Amino acid sequence: MVNLELYRVFYMVAKCGSLTKAAEELYISQPAVSQSIKQLENQLGITLFNRTHRGMELSAQGGKLIFPEVERALTLLNDAENRIMEMKTSATGLIRIGASDTIFEYFLADKIVAFHERFPAIKIELMADFTPDTIEKLKENRCDVAFVNLPITVDPELRLHGNCMRLNDIFIVGEKYKELVNEGPMSLTKLKKYPMIMMDKNTIARQTLDNFFGAHGVTLEPSIEVGSWDLMKRLVVSGMGIGVIPREYAARRLSAGELFEVKTDPTLPNRSVGMLLPKNEPVSYALHSFIEYFRNEI
Repeated sequence: MVNLELYRVFYMVAKCGSLTKAAEELYISQPAVSQSIKQLENQLGITLFNRTHRGMELSAQGGKLIFPEVERALTLLNDAENRIMEMKTSATGLIRIGASDTIFEYFLADKIVAFHERFPAIKIELMADFTPDTIEKLKENRCDVAFVNLPITVDPELRLHGNCMRLNDIFIVGEKYKELVNEGPMSLTKLKKYPMIMMDKNTIARQTLDNFFGAHGVTLEPSIEVGSWDLMKRLVVSGMGIGVIPREYAARRLSAGELFEVKTDPTLPNRSVGMLLPKNEPVSYALHSFIEYFRNEI
């Protein structure tokens, strides 16, 4: 296996012509430089330098043969590192991010603000919609990256990076139905007797819930269907019925004592938020910067 540090030491000794000067340039000790040269010579089975009274000279049958190639290789590596650093500090372009209003609010907002502070030259366009419509936008090249509620149907045109954020669905009530909290885990059949407030049937959250109840032989008929979690929380607090929402989205009202969690048997399955990218589309510097920054933040 190639040890780049040994070649860096070799290159610096060749440039400086001295073990002492090379050690100063590399901020390491002279014995460490000498040991690195010996290790590389042993590894290659050749003598790289001739030790003279003037210092270190490249040997004709060793050092002089490999020096041009080593210099070229290190130059290419330095250029690559410089391009990465330039990308990190001066990346430009446009990123179109698709997600639902809720995912933007509860998951992406802080990360997007921090990313913009780090890369102010990159323009960001936010495209809010339900998960199915967001996926269509991604496939039609109307957005560059999408954050969606899972599970979704596998699509050969897209690459999925799942479990960016865990969602734990729970049943919630306001003060009007607070007595249900103390009854212990409720059966799904008993829960059905109360007015239900559920998300629109076209959302992943609703489809997942319907599939779960159907698998247990129960069909839910909501009294009210809503298009946003915030509206659901307001209606539940007002006593309009029982809601179903990720605990993460109701945390503040739960902590404030405005909403209360109702335990059920069986409990609702966990869900998650995933990141989608087109499978065969090139990734721009701007989008690459966002993806790398995003992965480091989760």
